[in-house]
Amino acid sequence: MPQDYQRPRINITRTLPKQNDYTLALDGEYSHIAFNEERAPANKGKWRSEIFKADESMPMDVEIGTGAGTHFAHYANNNPDRLVVGLELKYKPLIQSIRRAVKGGSKNAAIARFHAFNIDELFTAGEINNVFIHFPDPWTSPKKPKNRVVNTMILDWLHEMQRPGSYIDFKTDSRVYFLWALEEIKNSKYKVVHQTLNLHASEHKEQNFMTTFEKIFVAQGTEINYIRLLKE
Repeated sequence: MPQDYQRPRINITRTLPKQNDYTLALDGEYSHIAFNEERAPANKGKWRSEIFKADESMPMDVEIGTGAGTHFAHYANNNPDRLVVGLELKYKPLIQSIRRAVKGGSKNAAIARFHAFNIDELFTAGEINNVFIHFPDPWTSPKKPKNRVVNTMILDWLHEMQRPGSYIDFKTDSRVYFLWALEEIKNSKYKVVHQTLNLHASEHKEQNFMTTFEKIFVAQGTEINYIRLLKE
């Protein structure tokens, strides 16, 4: 971590002047599998044993930015032999994500209200497996690239947290962001195993799950940029 790194600060749920159905669900109905920004770090190094009551050998994947949770729930529902932890800052999509997973019958999903730039406070070295980063904010204004989640610092953290043989899947509709990310990836420890500027015209289309945003982008004729990075 750079010596001058300043961690992003987010609102504390319990200090909000007014609670709503989603904040109440976060600390109420789903509190056993949905963690606010204060409770989530206590799970570091203990997600399998304490939250999922699973063996340490069971794969545990992470989705950074679940949005409304269509991929998050689909992945959890269709991979009962894997655990999945989602990260989402906004209350409504966070609850939508975990609710979708639970309604689909998942018992292998959990979610945290946490900033991606603080992810090193959530997981220890070798604790996680695959990572999904789908359509994050592209931060295309001139002074904002520093806010992009696919950067050398985050990649270094993820590489340390992941087990060998794990991968990162990154999708974006922003060509500007994607080309910028490729330069960041060159300075990382990852091996590029798949890369395309047009996912839906590539051989990887058949294995791809289309998120809500992705369907909109494709309907508009927008090409989807995709890359898979492997930790050897």
